[in-house]
Amino acid sequence: MIANKEVKARENSSVELTVTITKDYAKEAYIKLLSDYSKKIQIKGFRKGKTPAHVLEQKYGEGIREETAINIAEESLKIVFDEIDEKPLPYSVPTLQEGSEKLNFDEDYKFSVVYDVYPVIKVGTYKDIEIEAPNVKVLKKDEDREIEKLREQNSVVIEKTDGKVEKDDIVTINYSELDEDGKEIDGTSREDFVFTVGTGYNIYKLDDDILGMEKDEEKILDKDFPEEFDNTDLAGKKFKIKVKVTTIKVNELPDLDDELAQDISEKYETLKDLRADIKKNLKESLDKKLREIQTEKLLEKIVESSEIPLPESMLKAEMDNSWQNFLMQSRMDEQQIVQILEMQGKTKDLLLEEWKPNSEKSLKVQLLMVKLIEDEKIEASDEEMEEEIKTQAIGSGQKYEDFKELIEKNNYRSHIESDVKNRKLFDFLLKNNTVTKGKKVDFLDLMDNNF
Repeated sequence: MIANKEVKARENSSVELTVTITKDYAKEAYIKLLSDYSKKIQIKGFRKGKTPAHVLEQKYGEGIREETAINIAEESLKIVFDEIDEKPLPYSVPTLQEGSEKLNFDEDYKFSVVYDVYPVIKVGTYKDIEIEAPNVKVLKKDEDREIEKLREQNSVVIEKTDGKVEKDDIVTINYSELDEDGKEIDGTSREDFVFTVGTGYNIYKLDDDILGMEKDEEKILDKDFPEEFDNTDLAGKKFKIKVKVTTIKVNELPDLDDELAQDISEKYETLKDLRADIKKNLKESLDKKLREIQTEKLLEKIVESSEIPLPESMLKAEMDNSWQNFLMQSRMDEQQIVQILEMQGKTKDLLLEEWKPNSEKSLKVQLLMVKLIEDEKIEASDEEMEEEIKTQAIGSGQKYEDFKELIEKNNYRSHIESDVKNRKLFDFLLKNNTVTKGKKVDFLDLMDNNF
C-alpha cells in the first residue's frame, strides 16, 4: 500500500509530509468505491443497483476519483502517523496540498499534507545570569495599614445624637428637584437615601453641600454642572435640590488593644500576637511576589537567548483560550461582547491581534519551562506530590482528605505534578543565577504592580 513517505521541515514548526501509495492499491480502492456506488445509485434507464460501472464512471468518474484519493489519504495517514516521529499537534488539522486529489492509475499516487508539529527548542543560557529585582521591605506602616483594615472590619455603626455632618459620616437624606417656583418636580423625590459623605456615591454630588448640616435640617441647593462633567445626564445642566438630613451615623472604631486581637481570632491573646502574625503574613506575601518577579525576569532573559518557534495552530489555540477566559470573566456571551466592541470601534479579530504579543510571550515561556524540566530531569516524587496536595488544601481552606478526593475524582493529579515540577524548576533557576537588589519600592506599590 505505502510505497514511500517523506517529511520536510517548514517554517514555524510545520512540516510537509509526502506519502506515495502504489498504483495498484489506488486502482483497487477506486474500483471498490465505484462498485459500491453502482449498487446504491439509480440512473435513468437502469434499475437501482444495476448501473454498469462504465456508465457510472463516465458520468461521475472524476468525483469518485477525488473521493478515492481523500479516502486513501485518510486511511494511509493513520498508519503513517503511527510510524513517524513528526506527529501533528492535537489542534493542527493536516491540510491536503493542491493536486493531492488527482489520481492517475498509470503511476503511483502521491499526496502531500502540511501540519504543525511540536517545536524543536534550542535553549539559550540559563545559568549564571544576573537580574535585578525591586528592593522591598515590610515596614511598620504596612503593619499599621493592615491593622486599620481589621479595625474597620470590626467597627460599629452608631448614630450621632448631636453634631454636624462631617466627611466619612454615613448619612440618610430625603431629596427632590424643585422647579423655578420652588415646587417639587414629579418623579424626582427620593426618601431614605443612604451614602457615605466623601465617596460621591449620590446622583447630584451633594457631599460638600451637606457638610455642616445637622440632623433634621433642610436646605435648598443650587447645583450648576459644567459642560465637561463626567456624568452626561448632569453635564451643562442646573438643578435646584431640596435636601433634608434625617440621620447621621459614624463608624466607631474599636480601641487598638488586646481585646481587639481576641475579637479578631481566638488564636490571639494580645495585640502583640496579632501584630506578629500580620508581619509574618505580609512577609510571606512579599516573598511570594518577589519570587514571581524574579522567576519571570529570569525566564524572559532565557527566552531572549533561545530559539522557540511557535506553530500557528498552537498560537491560535492559546488565543482562543484567552478569548474564552475573557468571556467567562465578563460573564457575558460572545454576542454581547462583540456588540460592546463594535460600540468601541473594535472587532474580535482586532482585540485578538492586540493580545497576540502577550500570547506569544506566554507560549514561549510555557514551552521553555517544559524543555528545561525535561533537560534537567526534574521529577515529582510521591512524597512531594502529597506535600503539595496538603499545601494546596490549606490554601483552599479544605480538609486534606476532601481536597485529595476532589483531585482524584477530577483527574487533577497531573496538574499537581506540574505544580511541583514548576516549583522545583524555579528553585533551580534561582539557585543557579544571581539576583541583585534594584531600586527601593514601597510594599503596597509592589503588590499593586505599580513599580
